[in-house]
Amino acid sequence: TEIDWKAYMDEVEGFANGTLDYTQLKGDTGPLVYPAGFVYIFLGLYYATGRGTDIRLAQYLFAGLYLLNLLLVFRIYCRTNKVPPYVFFFMCCASYRIHSIFVLRLFNDTVAMAILFLAVNLFLEERWSWGCLIFSLAVSVKMNILLFAPGLLFLLLKRFGLLGCIPKLCICALLQVLLGLPFLLVNPVGYLTRSFDLGRQFQFKWTVNWRFLPEEVFQHRAFHTTLLLAHLAGLGLFALHRWHRSRESILALLKDPAERKHPSHPLSIIFVLFSSNFLGVCCSRSLHYQFYVWYFHTLPYLLWCTPTAKLAHMPKVLLLGVIELCWNTYPSTVCSSLSLHICHGLVLLQLWYGTAPLPVPHNPQPGRKPVPLSKKVH
Repeated sequence: TEIDWKAYMDEVEGFANGTLDYTQLKGDTGPLVYPAGFVYIFLGLYYATGRGTDIRLAQYLFAGLYLLNLLLVFRIYCRTNKVPPYVFFFMCCASYRIHSIFVLRLFNDTVAMAILFLAVNLFLEERWSWGCLIFSLAVSVKMNILLFAPGLLFLLLKRFGLLGCIPKLCICALLQVLLGLPFLLVNPVGYLTRSFDLGRQFQFKWTVNWRFLPEEVFQHRAFHTTLLLAHLAGLGLFALHRWHRSRESILALLKDPAERKHPSHPLSIIFVLFSSNFLGVCCSRSLHYQFYVWYFHTLPYLLWCTPTAKLAHMPKVLLLGVIELCWNTYPSTVCSSLSLHICHGLVLLQLWYGTAPLPVPHNPQPGRKPVPLSKKVH
């Protein structure tokens, strides 16, 4: 427990002592690599826990965060009405790893995801400006929230068109500037390179998903580029063939919604956001143990959002169990890493084939009567 918590407290202690140069904020595990929202939130925890010394109180606070996170997630699932009730037992009680991430290890990933689920609730209530503000706040705690960003951009374009979504994007950008302003005024390059470092190298010993690769391949830039291209290709395919539910070109999203010729079919906000994030998880350069919380609470929806036959429920529950087993294997093994990729692949295949585009209705030519069907059964 103390390893990560102590590092967080050391990082924000420098800010508490007046250090505004982001490159000088460091902890036992290395330099601070999270955006400014992390600093403010964990500074509050720093003072609430007696300068980080009362770990038991911190665990109680994170236990409350865990319950709040569940409440936000359940509220989302109540809107979908797709997941059978018994699955929520596994979400609440069956994941040792998730309980450890929240209440034992006190990772900042949990804070970011709880804020993200609040933003999703706001999107479902059609409060897009507030939702964008809260989404940006989640990004300011940890950058993994950006995996939801392609899906959010698609939703904004669909709902408001190009001109209409610009103010929403400005809300996201403005909050980032305001939160980072004290650090940007002192060392802007230092702040941007530390808090939004997209090229950061990960240690091979902590990887959960790529253990079966040689370390030199895991660290090679060509491998990273391949994963990035695969991620972009996946997003492109889903945007064109699964998120876009209109007979018009996808470029019609740039138009004002009132000017579009064909109304699009109803689109699930949750499907777009959760699948966008899942594609990013599948193509991640490395998944560490705390990263499980990035998509754990979205897995039931991803598995049950497509039509399910009665006999198909058990394989989905089994799939959840295998994924949980992979994340509980420490240290990760070749078998656990391969199994995790196989499970991810099965979820992707179900998302792709279970959400096929709706058939284009056939309109008979005017002036021609439809040929009556014969009553004879062949």
